[in-house]
Amino acid sequence: MRRCSRTACGRRAVATLTYVYADQTAVLGPLATFAEPHTYDLCAEHADRLTAPRGWEVVRLVTHYDDAPDPEDDLLAVADVLRDRNVREQASRRAGDPGPGGARGVGNASGAPTPGLGDPTRGHLRVLRDVQTGSGDR
Repeated sequence: MRRCSRTACGRRAVATLTYVYADQTAVLGPLATFAEPHTYDLCAEHADRLTAPRGWEVVRLVTHYDDAPDPEDDLLAVADVLRDRNVREQASRRAGDPGPGGARGVGNASGAPTPGLGDPTRGHLRVLRDVQTGSGDR
């Protein structure tokens, strides 16, 4: 989540301000997809109150700023669901419940836990590499 660029303002940014010095114009538009150098992210309050220096023009590309849901909230919700699922699976294993598939616990052919699948020593979230296979790769 990107925050307002104004000093001491911790609100969520909803608009991006860009100055076009050659035209003496301040352009206020929707929040840019990526933070760019020489642009300023503003919250709704600061975007509404924006004024430009004397002799400059303000171009407002949007007049209403949507308070979009926080993407971090979505990620935290996914993490909470996975953590709760892991806790339930560990509790059922301790109770002797075979769990889904009828096998007791999760493991490989040797009976050792498969890393990331029920192994309590490993985290439940990790980065996966994007494997690209070509016609000659196997």
